[in-house]
Amino acid sequence: MKTNSSLLLILFVQISFGQETVSKEISGQILEPSISVEGVNIINIATQVTSVSNADGKFSIKVKEGDVLVFSAINLESQKYRITNTDFSLASIQIKMKTKQTELSEVVVNKYAHINAVNLGIVSKNQKKYTAAERKLAVAGDFKPISLLGLLGGSMPLDPILNKINGRTKNLKKNIEVEKKEVSIVQLGYLFEQAYFVDRLGVSSEYVTGFKYYLVENEEVVSLLRSKEKSKLEFLINELAVKYKEIIASELK
Repeated sequence: MKTNSSLLLILFVQISFGQETVSKEISGQILEPSISVEGVNIINIATQVTSVSNADGKFSIKVKEGDVLVFSAINLESQKYRITNTDFSLASIQIKMKTKQTELSEVVVNKYAHINAVNLGIVSKNQKKYTAAERKLAVAGDFKPISLLGLLGGSMPLDPILNKINGRTKNLKKNIEVEKKEVSIVQLGYLFEQAYFVDRLGVSSEYVTGFKYYLVENEEVVSLLRSKEKSKLEFLINELAVKYKEIIASELK
């Protein structure tokens, strides 16, 4: 009887432990009243599972107790949130984020008013001047009534449209790359504290942030971050730290 009780106790502990480690999907909403919260990237640092918020800032993602979620977007300050047992009993967790503040340099109006396209030789003195409406028309692709006939005939010029689409696509791709780098930098900060970079790698504290940006430009570093191979990552970071310090030293000469 005593043996059976012991076996039941062990089985109960194993089942309980197993239940604690199972991931569950939770819902949440990002709150920031002044700007759009659509398209915020959410990543579970422990599992690398990702999600993206919708137009209302709502999202869902699989987590377990103790996991850390990182929220990032180009126009918002990154935010970390650690999952607690209480979160599983809530209908939705709320994540408050802040808009990134961008400081602009002082602008002196008319300081260089004497400099213009004619003085610089960009255009001739007799160059035709366009009104604001004409300039907007030119940017839009210089649509003329004759183009409407082309549209009806199935032969409307596509270059202005394609150029506009391509330009917007390039900007979107650039924004996505920036967000990916921001997520990688947050991951580095989660895996390695400031003291690791300063005391162990010998990178001066004022250069640590720059070193992180230097690291995420390396494709192998990003790959190891995704695969969570910390030992290989540390080895590579040590090598790159030596190169980075050499770059800093050469710039200070």
